[in-house]
Amino acid sequence: MTIKKTLSVLCAGLLLSLGTQSMAAQSEDFKLTLKLSHVFSPAEQLTKSMDAVAASILEKTGGAITIQTFPQAQLPAYKEGVEQVVRGANFISVEDPSFIGDYVPDFKALYAPMLYRSFDEYVKLTQTQLVADMKAKAEAQGIKILALDYIYGFRNLITQKVITTPDDLKGMKIRTPGSKSYIDTLTAMGAVATPLPWGETLSAVQQGVVDGLEGSEFTNIGTKVYEGPTKNVANTHHILGTCGVYISTKVWDSIPAEYQAIIQDEFSKGANDMVELLKSQHGGVVKELESYGVKFNDVDGDAFRSALAPLYIEQPGMTPGVFKTIFSELDSMR
Repeated sequence: MTIKKTLSVLCAGLLLSLGTQSMAAQSEDFKLTLKLSHVFSPAEQLTKSMDAVAASILEKTGGAITIQTFPQAQLPAYKEGVEQVVRGANFISVEDPSFIGDYVPDFKALYAPMLYRSFDEYVKLTQTQLVADMKAKAEAQGIKILALDYIYGFRNLITQKVITTPDDLKGMKIRTPGSKSYIDTLTAMGAVATPLPWGETLSAVQQGVVDGLEGSEFTNIGTKVYEGPTKNVANTHHILGTCGVYISTKVWDSIPAEYQAIIQDEFSKGANDMVELLKSQHGGVVKELESYGVKFNDVDGDAFRSALAPLYIEQPGMTPGVFKTIFSELDSMR
């Protein structure tokens, strides 16, 4: 090897070494505090899961990444929470995918009613190329999706009277979140969809402002909905309750790669652990609710699916054939 070539190799090695040292120094000096917001109560598993993930990230990044968790909509939540992300705030929004549908309409198809028969079907669907393409479109809108599968149960109707068909819901005011997907779903099912903040919901039920609400068994027991007058649960399974975890792409790109890997791994692991935990707990939760006087009943699924059929028509901005692709993916799993 010539002296010139030797010097070139040495210089290249020195530059690589200096670059590596610079990146290490950057990581060592990096500090970031993120505020994480969601609407769930401290008693619910999603809150516990988010707290556990935040604690693990703090430990594994050596204190570089601090995630402060705020349950029960103490900070902006729902649509306003996602807006914080899009604006580039040091903020993590934990909401269902329908709120991302305001930016990437295909997510509304992913969260359409009565699509899934099990938690596992949804999880597998989120791992397909179809959903990878949706995530890429979200990133183009400034939204980095860290997870989509913090599942908290199928949402059912929780009311004073027994509901078995869409006709039973006529004239009934049912509380929903403010998402258009929820409002459209409950309206199609025959109810008068009534958006309310969660903090006002239980008092609204007690005072007769609404005739019921919709939610999972885990929400029912975690927030003690069963203590009110709504003792009947119609097993509509109209929406699979799941949350995604969203952060600004601008904020994400500012985080050193080694910390990005830790954050991503911990949120992915947290989602998997939560799904497995809830699957194992569901039967016990139902039995406990029944011990409090809650009564569960099946519904005319065909009648509800027929009522919901208009929601499987592509809306403006959706990829042509997106519902057909989702149905095809689900059929292949079955």
